[in-house]
Amino acid sequence: MDKYIIDGSFPLKGRIKASGNKNAALPCLAATLLTDETVLLSNIPDIEDVQVMIEILGALGSSVEQKGAGRYAVTTHDISRTDIPLELAKSIRASLLFAGPMLARTGKVILPPPGGDVIGRRRLDTHFLALQTLGARIEADGQFKITTNKLVGDEIFLDEASVTATENAIMAAVLAEGDTRIENAASEPHIQDLCRLLNEMGAAIEGIGSNILTIRGVKKLHGAEYRIGSDYMEVGSFIGLAAVTRGDLEIEDACPAQLKMTKIAFGKLGIHWEQDGTAIKVSSGLQLRVVPDMGGMIPKIDDAPWPGFPPDLVSIMLVVATQVEGTVLIHEKMFESRMFFVDKLIGMGARIILCDPHRAVVSGPSRLRGSDLVSPDVRAGMAMVIAALCAEGQSVIQNVYQIERGYENFVQRLSGLGARIKRVGP
Repeated sequence: MDKYIIDGSFPLKGRIKASGNKNAALPCLAATLLTDETVLLSNIPDIEDVQVMIEILGALGSSVEQKGAGRYAVTTHDISRTDIPLELAKSIRASLLFAGPMLARTGKVILPPPGGDVIGRRRLDTHFLALQTLGARIEADGQFKITTNKLVGDEIFLDEASVTATENAIMAAVLAEGDTRIENAASEPHIQDLCRLLNEMGAAIEGIGSNILTIRGVKKLHGAEYRIGSDYMEVGSFIGLAAVTRGDLEIEDACPAQLKMTKIAFGKLGIHWEQDGTAIKVSSGLQLRVVPDMGGMIPKIDDAPWPGFPPDLVSIMLVVATQVEGTVLIHEKMFESRMFFVDKLIGMGARIILCDPHRAVVSGPSRLRGSDLVSPDVRAGMAMVIAALCAEGQSVIQNVYQIERGYENFVQRLSGLGARIKRVGP
């Protein structure tokens, strides 16, 4: 198992360009199955999850040709099988995203239980209820066999604003007969990217960016060209990284319009940035100090569905708060296991009280010490890297596969900013 060796206490300085949004790239790749014509996607990040999705497409009969850095042409003249390969599905939760387009294109899909991050219970009921509303039949016996004679548009009310369930419902509905109305839909930027791609392919989706989507079913989709937006989770990670290492960092193509709630949350910790067009700059010399709520109350940073604070940045904020003067409550509402790496931060010297699986009180600043760590998931892994880069001494992080599932050319990009980080074999 490969690992990172990191020497901390060196400020990161320079310029870095935000990668394409991982969570947009994965459903957009799945959506290419909805047409027999070529779909050209650009700004696709070079990460492990993307490579797994491409392998699944290849196994299903798609031709995937790389046309340059981050550019892929996907053509699926015919689908050669209806079962998602077990070993590939086990390594990525996004394998779920093939349910909607496979049903719409072939009327059948056999889906093994998906893999991915272990951050708590991630129920599948919402996916299945949405697909059943459109006319799917589901059998579960170790894996999920989903079939339909015909998908017919209907009114769908999602019992939770699940991102991937919304995406599956959208992809099934675009080729369904008649109109579909999805209420309580998730509306994150990556869902907006998926909807815009599908409209470029000939779909008719209205309400993009809201939690009510209206989809007029069409008989056929065609090829298209589409550029994925930037990864605002990666941007948030780099903001935190610059602040705690006392660095000067300019992040290009940062999509500031997607950072409004992130800006409010970082502002509670005294972290601000300047904006220049689509770029933002985090400068050294920030006064990292908790800003109390009115009346001197301890502030809270909590996550919520879009446009709330992104749950994927909760792990990052936990680490950042350890370097800020004052006390703050971090409340992770959505996943009950995301905070289970906190004991590692405490072992490094952080002053954190884990109240329960969802809440942690952080008092800072703390002098962190280098340590031996294991990355449990993508975002906690990035949080550990941030902790290691601002700690005194050397840290070793195992299971770096989890980090590289979501961050492109990770070691090279951080090294270019002055990080003392190297990747070594087992």
